[in-house]
Amino acid sequence: MELRIKILYITTIIAILAFLGMQVYWLYGRYEYSLRQYEDEAYRTAMQVMDDYRIFRSRLLQHPGLELTHQSNYNISTNEDSHHRTKRTATFRSSKYYAHKLLGIKEKRPLTDKEKLQAALIVNENLDKADTIMESFDVSHAPTEAAVWSAFKNMELEFLSPFNTCQFDSLMHSAGLNPRLHLFTTDSIVWTPSLIRHTGLFPASVIVTIPYSEMERKSIRIECIFSPAEIIDKMFSSLVIVTLLSLFLIICLVLQISTVLKLSRLDKMRNSFITTMIHELKRPISTLKMCVSGIENNRLMSDPAVKHELVSETRTALDNLSAYFSKLRDITFNNVEQIPLNITSLNLNRLFSAVSRSIIIPPDKQVSIINDINPNAEVAADASHLFNILNNLVENAVKYSGDSVEIRAAATLTDSGVSISISDNGNGISTSDLRHIFRRFYRGKASATDLPGMGLGLTYVRLLVGAHGGTVTVDSTEGVGTCFTINLPQ
Repeated sequence: MELRIKILYITTIIAILAFLGMQVYWLYGRYEYSLRQYEDEAYRTAMQVMDDYRIFRSRLLQHPGLELTHQSNYNISTNEDSHHRTKRTATFRSSKYYAHKLLGIKEKRPLTDKEKLQAALIVNENLDKADTIMESFDVSHAPTEAAVWSAFKNMELEFLSPFNTCQFDSLMHSAGLNPRLHLFTTDSIVWTPSLIRHTGLFPASVIVTIPYSEMERKSIRIECIFSPAEIIDKMFSSLVIVTLLSLFLIICLVLQISTVLKLSRLDKMRNSFITTMIHELKRPISTLKMCVSGIENNRLMSDPAVKHELVSETRTALDNLSAYFSKLRDITFNNVEQIPLNITSLNLNRLFSAVSRSIIIPPDKQVSIINDINPNAEVAADASHLFNILNNLVENAVKYSGDSVEIRAAATLTDSGVSISISDNGNGISTSDLRHIFRRFYRGKASATDLPGMGLGLTYVRLLVGAHGGTVTVDSTEGVGTCFTINLPQ
């Protein structure tokens, strides 16, 4: 049985650890998925901001009354090199100038068509009058011809309105991102944006690279850093569900193993109880068998002294059996109200004297029982039950002590009732056992000794005191002694 419980215990721990491992793995996957969603969203946002910024830069060229004029020519030529490989060359030419300044017009007003034509002729006749750029690029590796024409537009925009990181950063902030920006020039033409996903989890970062003037090999590097709190906040509902489910399953497994262990302890207690009860009942039964054998002997029965002793031993054995069965009967009641009481007025001093006379003192012990109860002290209680209560406490004081013990009984009458104390200078009760001594079948350190007992004595005492509407308390110091106090209402 114990081997099975150990196997179940180990299996339960392994199951809990495996379950937690699976949950951690699932949460890791969920975290990665949420992080990828953030990365994709950051990429889409960065691309949208770049498109918006291109529109913003185009609008910057429109100055009311001070018009920036530009002329651009694009050309794509295709030819073969000496190895018969197709080579495409893109030629870009663009000029920009302010017509107002070129014509010497100081007024801030729109130009007429004639004035615009006049400014264009001046530039064509003398290119030094305008800011001009003309370059050729090898675009053989361009993905499509449309990509080349788009690159012409981007280069023209960069020429007319250079990229400004402060403006772009402001737009990124407006879109909800707080990135690190870095402008750089690549070794070769980059035609498409790229996304470099996170390389770490805490914190995670995504890098988006967007070429803003492909032919000039100009790109911007956008690095967005996400804190774990942002990701976990998005996973909050999943985390709550997983946590609650995990706690529920773990609690179920813990309760399962706890129930099995409790049943195992109950099984041990039952076996111990049966063994102890057999041991306890064996003594009066053996005495009765001996007495019956003596009664059958006519020679022994002819001696009045022997006959009186046999009858006395028989009566004592029967009383012990009756006490055991009464104790077992009372201990099985579900509540104290079920225990029948016959309340009468008793002389407490005489009752305790009867208890002290009934105690069997081992021959190897020196026991002193002192009755300090007032001879006139009266109490309303069930005589049989109160006798058993005091008898149990005195028996325990005798049983759980050294070679000698002094037991003292005292009583105090108050307006609310009577307080009875049974104290001794015996072994005392350990702190670890003290809070369990009234539990059914609990024996504590006594179970490790050869002292007989069923672990029901103090349970029986508390049950009977409770049936009288009273309370029982204990004050004990290991190695010094114990004092039980019974408070009975009157």
